[in-house]
Amino acid sequence: MRRCAVAEPLLQIEALTKRFGGVVASDAISLEVPRGELHAVIGPNGAGKTTLIAQLTGELAPNAGRIRFDGADITAVPVYRRSQLGLARSFQVTSLFLDFSALDNVALAVQAHAGHSFRFWRNARREPELRAPARAALERVGLGSRAEVLVANLSHGEHRQLEIAMALATRPRMLLLDEPMAGMGPEESARMVRMLRELKQELTILLIEHDMEAVFALADRITVLVYGRVIASGAPDAIRQNAEVREAYLGEQQVVAHG
Repeated sequence: MRRCAVAEPLLQIEALTKRFGGVVASDAISLEVPRGELHAVIGPNGAGKTTLIAQLTGELAPNAGRIRFDGADITAVPVYRRSQLGLARSFQVTSLFLDFSALDNVALAVQAHAGHSFRFWRNARREPELRAPARAALERVGLGSRAEVLVANLSHGEHRQLEIAMALATRPRMLLLDEPMAGMGPEESARMVRMLRELKQELTILLIEHDMEAVFALADRITVLVYGRVIASGAPDAIRQNAEVREAYLGEQQVVAHG
């Protein structure tokens, strides 16, 4: 008799370990992210969150462990190939072309994902097969009306939205977001939360974020890192009540008492 197959997680991380000299930045990290989940990774500064993301995208090679995406082992797969497989990352610090329009920036992301060189950027300003998906991505993040504005004239929050639009333009299956609300005021953060809430209906998301109110508003599950080690992973309510998490990270933050 055939058994019903259990759906495999989209992302599986198994005992991922990364050392920098004597510092263990990733200490045998294991976690799974099912399709359609928004999974947040939180922890204090120096917990190894950005190092984890860099290993998932291929920018850093782990010393040990394995990364599987949609069932395939991608531990040794290069950055560009992971992007082609459907992993897209936003960065903690934005890297945008300030003298280009928002639309130009996203069109370049489409062009780069297709394997073309950035030296052909002038074509990105003319080609409809680049412009159309770029405009669609801007609409998804609420920047449709700002398409022709120079990036230098956009607000900090709009820069973060634009960076996510650039990731979306590559038609990802999973978004890796590194501190998308960094440096935002309350209004911009609220706008980002609304946008991510809509995106999580369509995409699997791994979110690294310091804004605890945003994390608890958005996450289906939360993993807590301290000194590169997973100390807890579970539903938001379980994380709120976890004594080790409270002691190591959340402390007396008001968000623990909410909800």
